[in-house]
Amino acid sequence: MSILEALRTWARRIKRDVVAVYFAARNPRTPMMVRLLALAVAGYALSPIDLIPDFIPVLGYLDDLLIVPAGLTLVIRLLPADILDLSRAQASEAIARPTSRWAAVFVVGIWITAMALCTYFWWTWK
Repeated sequence: MSILEALRTWARRIKRDVVAVYFAARNPRTPMMVRLLALAVAGYALSPIDLIPDFIPVLGYLDDLLIVPAGLTLVIRLLPADILDLSRAQASEAIARPTSRWAAVFVVGIWITAMALCTYFWWTWK
């Protein structure tokens, strides 16, 4: 296996585990402290706001390469095995669902229209 293929496999596992941690946080059988930590890790991983912004050279991506995997590892170690297995199965199923490009175009269109209307009203209000 090449290094590139190993990195792709690692990235797929990280993506699946972020979604699995999110599902584990929503499971009522997950202990409350683990649930809060899982929500924090999943929220940080899925949030567009980073501790160190990505535009800062090297350091911007370093937090994504260190904080997210470390948080995932901690949550996965604290989760009961049956909840982790169920959450990973749910995550694999959710990731495998087909996506609709038309729905994405529709949502982006709504955002562009909303921004255009805000700009128009702001411009004419002056």
